[in-house]
Parts: sequence; C-alpha cells; structure tokens
Amino acid sequence: MVELITQNEQTNESFTHEQEQMIKRVCEAVMAREECNFDAQISLTLTDNKGIREINSEYRGIDRATDVLSFPMLEFDETGEIVESEFELDGDKVMLGDIVISLERAREQAQEFGHSYEREIAFLTAHSMLHLLGYDHVDDEEGERIMRKKQTEVLASLKITRE
Repeated sequence: MVELITQNEQTNESFTHEQEQMIKRVCEAVMAREECNFDAQISLTLTDNKGIREINSEYRGIDRATDVLSFPMLEFDETGEIVESEFELDGDKVMLGDIVISLERAREQAQEFGHSYEREIAFLTAHSMLHLLGYDHVDDEEGERIMRKKQTEVLASLKITRE
C-alpha cells in the first residue's frame, strides 16, 4: 500500500481526486513490479514550471524547468536491498522519498507527444518511482533503456496508453 502526502502548490492546471488516485495506482504498480513487499509513504508535490525550476536550481544546480524531480530517502545496493535510510520507518510505512511534478510541463509534453495529460502524469510518476527505488539513467544509456522498459510495462499493466 502507498500513502501519498500531496501538496498542490500551483493553480495553472487542474488536479482532481481521480488523478491523485491514478498516481497512487501507478506508485503501487511500480512497487509490485519491483517486488517491494512493504507499505510506503511518498511525498508528492505538484508545481508549475517556475516552481520546479527553483527546486531544480536549488538542489541540482540546474537553472531550468524540468518535468519531474525525485528525491529518494533510501539507498539500495546492486541487488535491490535497502542499505541506508535517512528515515527508517514512519509508523509501519517506509518513507520512500519525494516526487515533484510540474503539471504545467506535463500538459505541454502531453500536447507535444500527442497523448493525454493523465498519461503524461502517469509516465512521470512511474519514472520518478523507479528513481525512488534506486534506478538511475544519468549518463547511462543502459539504465535509461531499463527504466523505459519498466515504465512501459507498468503503464501497460494499468491500461494507460498513449491514445
């Protein structure tokens, strides 16, 4: 089970209860796909391009907007086992980390790629969840290929398509 702690810090794009539930389903599907057999807590922040640019600049030193940022709270070894945790447990849930999505950028990308706003949000969520679970793709073509395959499989399992 996943508990989302959601903060909507933007007013440009709509965000419904149904979309929040979709994000939760995507998080749970990624965890199931990765055989994570624990309850998790995830902080979800929804922002706009200005807000994500500020966060990206402050935490990554990159002064530009992006679509999604991930801030894992756990460290995993090469076998996928948790080796270090800044926050061990919150009650009976493991705090996985923070996901920050620019809904403004998600809308722009959905239009650019010709699919729904919901599909783009789901894709960004799956991508971010994989980062929270220890995957990376920075300067790593193989890592990017693996993450794309897993994202595609998760979205397909939920029948979230590009149409």
